[in-house]
Amino acid sequence: MAVAIRLRREGALNRPYFKVVVTDTRSPRDGKFIEIVGTYDPKKAGQNSTLKLDRIEHWISKGAQPSDTVRSLIKKTKNPEAAAKKAAAAAAKKAVPAPAPAAPVAAEPSEPAAAPAETTAPMPESEPAPPSES
Repeated sequence: MAVAIRLRREGALNRPYFKVVVTDTRSPRDGKFIEIVGTYDPKKAGQNSTLKLDRIEHWISKGAQPSDTVRSLIKKTKNPEAAAKKAAAAAAKKAVPAPAPAAPVAAEPSEPAAAPAETTAPMPESEPAPPSES
């Protein structure tokens, strides 16, 4: 039996809340599970997950494969300083406004600008055309 550590969705519509579970890979996302090893609330700022790291390490030693998201949560829980530093850098990058493009500097012409020459023939005044004799 292949075992995975993944998220199980709970919570209301537009208010997700996840439990980190150890489950058989053949089970559906919200189906049967073996053990609950933590929680994750993506809407909450800051420390938004609680994990039983000893139980997760136990299951990984038995061959359980964590999902990408769970692997990320484990990494953040084990090293919260690095996660906080990364979040602060992202927030600082977001807060700095993009540099405004420099306005083009107009070069002073050495001779006065001449009036633009007409490239097309002038349009004749609109007069009704004389009736043609056929």
